[in-house]
Formats: sequence, C-alpha cells, structure tokens
Amino acid sequence: MERTLVLLKPDCLQRRLMGRVVARFEDKGLNVAAMKMMRITPELAKRHYAEHVNKAWYPQLEAFITGGPVVAMLVEGPEAICVVRAMAGATNGLKAEPGTIRGDFSCSQQMNLVHASDGPDSARREIALFFADAEIPLE
Repeated sequence: MERTLVLLKPDCLQRRLMGRVVARFEDKGLNVAAMKMMRITPELAKRHYAEHVNKAWYPQLEAFITGGPVVAMLVEGPEAICVVRAMAGATNGLKAEPGTIRGDFSCSQQMNLVHASDGPDSARREIALFFADAEIPLE
C-alpha cells in the first residue's frame, strides 16, 4: 500500500471536472483516504514548489495555483504514486496520451488540471504540507 498527494488544480474545479477526475481514481481501485477543498496561499505555494521558486516562470505558476480553490487528496493503493502519475498523463496536455486525465481534458502546460507527487519522498513531504496528522487516517 502506497500513499500519494493529488491536487485538483483551480482549472479542474473551474471546469467542473472534479467528480469525473475523482471517479477515475476510484474506478481504478484507488482509495481517497483524505480530501479537502482549500485555497493555497503564496507561502504554501512557495513551499510546495520550492524547486521552482527561482525560475522565471514561477510568478505565473504561483498566480495560477493561488487563483482559486483546489482539492487536496491523499490517495492510496498498490503502487499509487506511479499509477496516479500514469493516469494523470504527460505534464503538457497537448502531449498527454488520450485516456489520461490531461490527454482527455487539458491542452495546456500550466493549466493541466492535476498535480501528482513524483516519488515516495516528495509524496511524504507534500502530504505533510497539505494535511495535518489528525487529518490523515492511520495506515
């Protein structure tokens, strides 16, 4: 059993795709162990995207991710990290395979609907950023 963080980004909520995206994860057999709707503050964005803060395009990323509500989910299941990332598809929606979330619903690099942790270390770090211990069910 593995856990990962999934964020449904502001564009996902604005386009009313939240239910369809969550259903895909559940249809796959993954479990949504914790979920909450929230606003990402500029401070949280800087912590979440720490490796990108000094890049020229970071201000646009921060404006996007803080520009509307997101849904943070702790998703769990066998090999959840790689399964969720495969289901999300390539970061650029124009290059994502049909059948993936981004391939079916996105045509943008930045407005790409979902964030998924890229490995076990980032999953642990990101889950801790978005969920307090009391919000996380015991494994």
